[in-house]
Amino acid sequence: MAVVKEFTLPDLGEGLTEAQVVRWLVAVGDVVSVDQPVVEVETAKAMVEVPCPYGGVVTARFGEEGTELPVGAPLLTVAVGEPEPGGKGPDGPDASRGSGNVLVGYGTQAPAARRRRVRPGDRGAAETAGPDGVSGAPASVAVISPLVRRLARERGLDLRRIRGTGPEGLIIRADVEQAAQAAHAAHAAQASHAAAAAVPRGAASPAVRTARTSGRRKTDGLRVPLRGMRGAAAEKLSRSRREIPDATCWVDADATELLTARKAMNVSGGAKVSLLALLARICTAALAKYPELNATVDTEAHEIVRLPGVHLGFAAQTDRGLVVPVVKDAHARNAVELSVEMARLTEAARAGKLSPAELTGGTFTLNNYGVFGVDGSTPIINHPEAAMLGVGRIAPKPWVHGGELAVRHVVQLSFTFDHRVCDGGTAGGFLRYVADCVEQPAVLLRSL
Repeated sequence: MAVVKEFTLPDLGEGLTEAQVVRWLVAVGDVVSVDQPVVEVETAKAMVEVPCPYGGVVTARFGEEGTELPVGAPLLTVAVGEPEPGGKGPDGPDASRGSGNVLVGYGTQAPAARRRRVRPGDRGAAETAGPDGVSGAPASVAVISPLVRRLARERGLDLRRIRGTGPEGLIIRADVEQAAQAAHAAHAAQASHAAAAAVPRGAASPAVRTARTSGRRKTDGLRVPLRGMRGAAAEKLSRSRREIPDATCWVDADATELLTARKAMNVSGGAKVSLLALLARICTAALAKYPELNATVDTEAHEIVRLPGVHLGFAAQTDRGLVVPVVKDAHARNAVELSVEMARLTEAARAGKLSPAELTGGTFTLNNYGVFGVDGSTPIINHPEAAMLGVGRIAPKPWVHGGELAVRHVVQLSFTFDHRVCDGGTAGGFLRYVADCVEQPAVLLRSL
């Protein structure tokens, strides 16, 4: 006798609370095996193929392609054959129980302790879990996402007055955003009526003229939703600008010797060392000399947290937009190891195969915008980090070398830093050290 198992969207890690269905990999009626990928979803961090923990026949799918689902919402149901006495199901070892091998918070063997789905009888009284995973007192609204609660709090909305459109009445982010827009429109209408009352009869008020113009704008142009990776980037960059008092300094450096050193390193025929890897190695050496910049600010505790290791993020352009893969423990890697790992992460980023863990946890970011043919920029710090080094194009330019005018390969280095973690002297010292290493790679030997 077949048993129907419901597979819900798992916790994909890193605090992600929803994902968008990009592409179904199975159809109703297909036979799936344990841990077979069944759907491709896009989170705020990456594209992820989600494997199913059950083996059997797909009986239903939930969510069309393009639909955004919260964590815990049903993805599909699978009809699983009753396991035999020896624990063998139709698809190998106990397919009805699931594999328990897949993503963070999967709950294939037992439900996750820190979160439960909202049942029909529980509407308006969803339990919330404490930090230790133990359920606390019932909440007054059907919300399981801390992001949704934070958005409502920031916009001054009462969740008890919002109607949830998620599974079984769950309040999702779109509900909060729609309620915020409605509240804003209502406020604007009240302001418009108040302004109209103060304008002489026959004259159009500024508020009315603005509304007419705004109405015309709404029909013009293409509107692109800010969601998925682009939406997450927009939110993160906006937060960086709001919270971090950043400052930028820059310097031109003669990179001729660095290019010569790289060429010599790659003559041996072994693993090739990229220019970006050399710059990454310079960054880790500079951070060892100026550890104040490998830090983050704990605003609640009013403390600067200096981090013990360097997890180096680097900007990579893909068809889906800009992503920042992270090289973990970059301080413990040499130039060859950095080059190999950065090449692997870049290839995975362009294929859309980076995991959330490979896109998070960075402590410092290297941004090589010179690949776009530009000389300079003022980078936005990758929140919650404290600094970012930007590298422009390396181009032949007139330069005074050895007391004489010569044509050298020159690069502009930009350094943006959080002024809360250090003063200009520290930032200037960091940037000067980086420039010295670019101009004279032998300087790095003193830090090895």
